[in-house]
Amino acid sequence: MKELFLLFIVGWLTSAVSLNQADGQVLTGLERTDEYLPILRGKRIGVVANNASVVRGVNTVDTLIALECDVVKIYSPEHGFRRQVEAGLHLDNQIDSLTGVEVISLYGKKQKPSQEDLEGVDLIVFDIQDVGVRFYTYISTLSYVMEACAEKGIPLLVFDRPNPNGFYIDGPVLDSRFSSFVGLHPVPVVYGMTIGEYARMVNGEGWLKDGIQCDLGIVPLVNWTHHTFAQIPEAPSPNLPTINAIYLYPSLCFFEGTDISIGRGTCHPFEVFGHPAMKGFAFSFTPESIPGKSLHPPHKGELCLGLDLREFYTTHPAMFGRINLVWLLMAFKDLGSSPDFFTAYFDKLAGTDSLQRQILNGSTEMQIRQSWQDDIEAFKLVRQKYLLYE
Repeated sequence: MKELFLLFIVGWLTSAVSLNQADGQVLTGLERTDEYLPILRGKRIGVVANNASVVRGVNTVDTLIALECDVVKIYSPEHGFRRQVEAGLHLDNQIDSLTGVEVISLYGKKQKPSQEDLEGVDLIVFDIQDVGVRFYTYISTLSYVMEACAEKGIPLLVFDRPNPNGFYIDGPVLDSRFSSFVGLHPVPVVYGMTIGEYARMVNGEGWLKDGIQCDLGIVPLVNWTHHTFAQIPEAPSPNLPTINAIYLYPSLCFFEGTDISIGRGTCHPFEVFGHPAMKGFAFSFTPESIPGKSLHPPHKGELCLGLDLREFYTTHPAMFGRINLVWLLMAFKDLGSSPDFFTAYFDKLAGTDSLQRQILNGSTEMQIRQSWQDDIEAFKLVRQKYLLYE
């Protein structure tokens, strides 16, 4: 059975590489076996991966094992490895039932691998599908893994993947006073880089602790630019089930720092928003407990009035490719400046306290967006040094 699986994996990877290169289709780092197999041979490999680390439905770990690489440890980020669990749920270490390999949780008692976690490992492979938004925690996991590897003297090899929001840059640049796991570095909310490019920037700008450097390698994408449509074969996390939700995420995630529901506990998370006290809206939804996605969603069991954004970009194409604050300002105006509208989490998400101040002071969307521009232009100069793709 193992031999048949090996032949299957090798066969479809070889055919995928040759066919896709010929017809211009995008190749992920995982598909480029000729680039990484010579590096991995004879080494004990640790893999940072999750359920979306797949090509044609086959996980990175299973692929590497079928290709006779010695995978000795798996490291799982937020939401787990093979199964998806809801945001914020801490996970324990376990044994992967399919491979027998130890899975070390990087979203439980710790977010950074310990030196003990790296014992017996010669090289780490990082293969995670990112969505290109600062408060999406996979880039924080990447940074902590880079830091741990640098401290232990272990090389890190990133299998690059497309960034579905990689075609624009927008949002406030993080103020270091608000650095947290939902935003470690001075980048805008949408930073327009693949996870491989981001890793190069973290290393090059000296953002690891004490400015240490990770021995970093990238297996780059083929046939991809920052304006190539990104095919995402598996949902990168439980509450981003569609490409439309991924596009709306940079705008709607600000609501996670308010009393507004963004549809957790419904079939359309990050595609709708509402609140029981909002007025003048015809669309409604009622959040309920959904195991594996949202056991205790905000306003569970309450009828929420708000907006359905599932067709928004179809009817408003000019609003695509930017952070839209109109919904946040609309909700704030509708509910009033109640002290319960914003939570303490809002400034962490925004990466600054100025956005909340601007909203409270009645600034318009244009005024708020204009206040970001100088910092964005400065960031673009930093970003440019680390790009791998047009």
